[in-house]
Amino acid sequence: MSQTVPPILSVVPTRAVVDETFKVLVENLPPASPVTIRSLHHSEDQDYWEAYGFYISDHRGTVSVSEDLSFGGTYTGKEPMGLLWSMRPVPGSRRGLRLRKMNVCTPMLVDISVYSGHEGFGDRAPLASALTERWYMAPGVKRIEIKEKGVRGTLFIPPGPGPFPGLLDMWGGGGGLLEYRSALLASRSYAALALEYFSAGELESVELQLKYFETAFNILRDHPQVMPDRVGLFGLSLGSLVSLYLATASTAIKPRCCVCISGNHSYPRGKPLSGIYEELSRNSHKVRVDENNHMIWRDMGLAIMSNPLNNMDIGKINCPLLLVNGLDDQNWPAVESAEDIARLMRAAGKEHLLTRLTYPDAGHLIEPPFSPHFRATNFIETIQKQKVVMLWGGQTKPHSDAQEDSWRQIQSFLQLHMYNSPTPRAKL
Repeated sequence: MSQTVPPILSVVPTRAVVDETFKVLVENLPPASPVTIRSLHHSEDQDYWEAYGFYISDHRGTVSVSEDLSFGGTYTGKEPMGLLWSMRPVPGSRRGLRLRKMNVCTPMLVDISVYSGHEGFGDRAPLASALTERWYMAPGVKRIEIKEKGVRGTLFIPPGPGPFPGLLDMWGGGGGLLEYRSALLASRSYAALALEYFSAGELESVELQLKYFETAFNILRDHPQVMPDRVGLFGLSLGSLVSLYLATASTAIKPRCCVCISGNHSYPRGKPLSGIYEELSRNSHKVRVDENNHMIWRDMGLAIMSNPLNNMDIGKINCPLLLVNGLDDQNWPAVESAEDIARLMRAAGKEHLLTRLTYPDAGHLIEPPFSPHFRATNFIETIQKQKVVMLWGGQTKPHSDAQEDSWRQIQSFLQLHMYNSPTPRAKL
C-alpha cells in the first residue's frame, strides 16, 4: 500500500472507564482498501491478548469501527466494541487463560493498530497505531484496604462528598481478593467493599459463619460516607449464594437489595462455609468432562439442589432481588435455581420483589461489559485440589451481549432501589 499521506488511527476517548464505549477511526487510506484493525493487550500475567476485524475502506479512504462492517476476524458485522469483547490469547499461548485486572490503580492498556490486507497481517508492520487506557477506577475514587474485626477486603469510595449507597461485593469459588468490579461500582457512585472470604483453593477449611459477612456488612454500613439504610449485596456464583444466605438467614442485617449473578440457593443450613465443600464432595460422582477434558459441574449442582434440605428458606427474603443468569451455564444449574427461587417467592407472596434476567447462549461468568468471554479456564478444583480446565459455557457474541445488557439492567435496578433519583456518573 503506497501513498504519500500516511494513515491516521484515532481512538476517542483515549482514556475511559471500562464500561464506556470508544470510537476507532482510520483515515487517509486508499479507497476500497482491505485492512485489518487489531487490538493487543499485554496482561499482568505476561500473556498477550488480541482481537481483530477485517475491513474495507470507503470511497473517502476511511474505516469507522463503530459504523462499518467487519468481514471476518475475531468478530463480524457492525461491532463498535468488538476489539475488546472478542479478545482472546494470541496463538501459542498457555491453555485455559482468563483475563482479570488485579491492580485497579493502573489502567488496562490496549494498543490498537491498522494493517494492510487481511490474511497474514501479523507479519507486517502496522500502518498506524494508538494506545488507549481502560480504567476500572474513575478519577477521584478512593481505595481503602480493610483489615479490621477479622474482615479482609478493599473499600472503594466514589468521588464527591457523599454519603453514598453501599454494596458488599463477593466473588465466587476461586477465592482470593478481586477488586475490579467494586472499583467500577464506585466509579458509578456506589461505595463498594470487595470482600475476601477465603484464599484460593481453601474452601474445605473455611469455618466462616454468618457473623463474618454480617461484620463486613456493618463495617461498610458504619462508614461515614455510606448511607447506613442503603447497603446492598452483590455476588457472582458462590458470592451470590452467600448473598442469598445473608438475605434469608441473617437477623442482624437488612440489605436494601441483592444482585445475584449465576447463583443458587443451596446452602447446608447451620453449617459454616466449608459445609458447601462437604456437599460438593458428597456429590462429586456427578462431575463429568467433555470431549476436551473440560470439567462440568452442572449435574453435581442439580443433585445438590434436588435435596430440599439443602435449600434456603427463600420465603424469608424481604428485599428486592435481581437474578442474572445464562442459559448455557455449564458450571451450575443457576437457571433451574432461579426458577425454584421464583416458585418459592411466589408461594410466600413475595414475587413482586423478584426481577429475573435470563440470556440465551450466555455462560456462568457474566462480567462487566466488554470483558472478554471465557468459555473454559484454569481453575483450582475444590474437591481433588488439582488444577483443571473448568467449563463455564457461553458463546462469545451472545455472552458479550448479555454482559453489556445485564450491566445496564443492574445499574437501573440499583438506581431504583438504592437512589430512587437520578445521580451523576463519574467520567474520565
